[in-house]
Amino acid sequence: MKKLVLCALWMCLVASVAFAGVGYSGKEVKQVAVPPPCPEWYADNEFNVGLWGTYIFTGTEWINDRYMLSDHAWGGGIDAKYFFHRYFGVGIEGWVVDSNQARENIFVDVSDAFSHSELNRTNKAIGSVLGTLTLRYPFHCSRFSPYIFGGGGGIFGGGQRPVNRWFREKNDRPVTGPGGFISNGGEGFDILKTVGHTESESLGIGQVGGGLEVRLTPHIGWIGDFSWNFVSGPKNNFGMVRTGLNFAF
Repeated sequence: MKKLVLCALWMCLVASVAFAGVGYSGKEVKQVAVPPPCPEWYADNEFNVGLWGTYIFTGTEWINDRYMLSDHAWGGGIDAKYFFHRYFGVGIEGWVVDSNQARENIFVDVSDAFSHSELNRTNKAIGSVLGTLTLRYPFHCSRFSPYIFGGGGGIFGGGQRPVNRWFREKNDRPVTGPGGFISNGGEGFDILKTVGHTESESLGIGQVGGGLEVRLTPHIGWIGDFSWNFVSGPKNNFGMVRTGLNFAF
């Protein structure tokens, strides 16, 4: 009987100590919400296709330019790039512009000390295809990505030259020198005039530039950039402004 009473007292003591350890602070426990990760607008590996309009202006006045033969031109183009590890990509681009060329025709009569020149306007499609390398830096959790680029390739459709010939004043028999132009008609030839123009020529082209892309969605972006293009000599160089849409896959 005594042992039973002692066991009961022991159980009561343990129970009281256990309940005494349970407290209530009076404050509710708050759960800390983990913020969702910010959206990434640019993928580490993605394929881009751009469609854009372009405006070209020559580095010199049309009278001195040797390829576009105009002060400016409008057109459009397309490019495709694949970006590796988010920051750099390789690709290819092509564009075509409508150049309203000014071609000068001359008539010089040496014996009569008379000269005359006139301009004929003609529209000519000029285009280019280039391989490109692009370096971009998408800002973390941002729609914005500045970029720089460079490339090289070929340009075609321009570079026409006037063909000037000397004639005898009486029988109009032409004499043609190297390149279609004779600087000294010689005895008996006193009329120099333009009889046509050469065909277009294809030349090499180099390009450097930079711009900005703004992603409207993770797969569609607006692009705007400027580049300077080098075409076989300082009198053929031109600037190019582009703007359009970029599609990322």
